[in-house]
Amino acid sequence: MLRAAAVLTAAALVASAAYVGASAPTAIARPTVSDGADPATPTTGSPASPAARAAAPLTGTTIVIDPGHQLGNSRFPRQINRPVDAGGIRKACNTTGTATNAGFAEATFTWRVAKRLRSMLRARGATVVMTRTRNSRAFWGPCVDVRGKLGNMGYRGRTRAADLKISIHGDGAAASGRGFHVIVTGKRGAVVRSARLGRITRAALEDRGFRRSTYTAGGTALVRRSDLGTLNLSRIPTVMVELGNMRNARDARAMRSAAGQRRYARALASAAQGYLHP
Repeated sequence: MLRAAAVLTAAALVASAAYVGASAPTAIARPTVSDGADPATPTTGSPASPAARAAAPLTGTTIVIDPGHQLGNSRFPRQINRPVDAGGIRKACNTTGTATNAGFAEATFTWRVAKRLRSMLRARGATVVMTRTRNSRAFWGPCVDVRGKLGNMGYRGRTRAADLKISIHGDGAAASGRGFHVIVTGKRGAVVRSARLGRITRAALEDRGFRRSTYTAGGTALVRRSDLGTLNLSRIPTVMVELGNMRNARDARAMRSAAGQRRYARALASAAQGYLHP
């Protein structure tokens, strides 16, 4: 999905043109995003018992999940191609994302993994904020500046920063390459903490049987980039995870299947818990 800005832009324009030529929307839908408001202030009382802490180890934490793209982005080329701040540079608001060779959209893959991850994190006691709240052809966005800032202290009135952010994606590289890689920002902010979250995320994915990328990062599966607004604008520990190559047949099978999506979500839930409670 994020191999190169030029590739993404070209893919977005082709997909957008194809769709608009077939059918133009009659109304402009708005991007959807969760409000990012602070959870209710917890009441004071007796500390949780060891058993309660074990059952819900993430109680008191807030985690932002960013399901990459939006299924309707191709219907709104004007909106998603609008330049926005991406942390010292200007980038397109968003892109259409990639898909498997059979047409399974990245936006749908990221949404399904994100929903499963949300359920797992909530079951462990976390408060979860989603950067988008639906997966629909009737909607676009949100833009990368919103995705990057959501969870930051002070953004949309937040009085406490979220504890971490996981941005979920699927890559669209040459079909011969397979495997996951984890991207962290190369800019200022939560760089050191994000790098640690990246290493923990890599280990969690490997523990679930996923292979490191064979086509990027020299076998380390860790990439540092300074051109991604979702990472650059975040002031909390953040990773962007390319969970596999959607153009590779073996990766695509796992990414399409409910079992594979659950396995990805379990790995990411383990990464979040491992980072917050080592």
